[in-house]
Amino acid sequence: MLRSLWSASTGMKGQESNIAVISNNLSNVTTAGFKKSRVDFQDLMYQTIVEAGAPISTDNNFPVGIQLGHGVRPVATHRLFTQGELQQTDQPLDVLIQGKGFFQVELPNGEIAYSRDGAWKTTEDGVVVTSDGYTVLPQMIVPMEAKGINITTGGIVAVKLPGQAELEVIGQIEIADFINPSGLNAIGKNLYLPTGSSGDPIAGLPGTDELGEVIQGYLEMSNVKVVEEMVNMIVAQRAYEANSKTIQTSDTMLQIANNLKR
Repeated sequence: MLRSLWSASTGMKGQESNIAVISNNLSNVTTAGFKKSRVDFQDLMYQTIVEAGAPISTDNNFPVGIQLGHGVRPVATHRLFTQGELQQTDQPLDVLIQGKGFFQVELPNGEIAYSRDGAWKTTEDGVVVTSDGYTVLPQMIVPMEAKGINITTGGIVAVKLPGQAELEVIGQIEIADFINPSGLNAIGKNLYLPTGSSGDPIAGLPGTDELGEVIQGYLEMSNVKVVEEMVNMIVAQRAYEANSKTIQTSDTMLQIANNLKR
């Protein structure tokens, strides 16, 4: 009887983790470049009461054994890097990646982080930065007198200067990809850091070597689908409720056993 109590408790703990991931997905439904996560579960160890194939008699074996499980555990929060919805903004420094890849961002400590968020700004010196002021790499400086900014799908950044008929190129956007993007370490602020699981970054120009193209005037929104997450929440809630009912049932059965002498 105690086995069922502990097994059901692992189910409740697992669904708590599931709800936590779902709530984080929903809270970031309007976050640019956000990628949703899901919880992967595994069953726990089994106690073998009867081994399959064990002899019953000299001529017969058990065709099926008896194994009793001990519950479930979450083993991973798998981040899904599917393409998010495209939102037109018509802002010259709003850029999205259509396809694979990440923008490169320099952190204050000199470390390079990676992001799908292309909502860029400029500093008072014209340096292109993220919303947190982190420099976008390779560094690009927009002249103060620039009258317009043009970014091609190949990542060439050019500006219109007064008195010049042709655009002046000020930089080239480079993006990077990973063998296993799901292995990246999310550090918040729409940023990721590479890990031993993600592999080293493979940098290149947009539209080459299977990297995505960049599109100016658009943002990639979250890939969270509200209806899907709400359904997942209902399933998790019902699973949590079912496990709690299992604990109540096991407790009732224990109570019946304790009352046998009365």
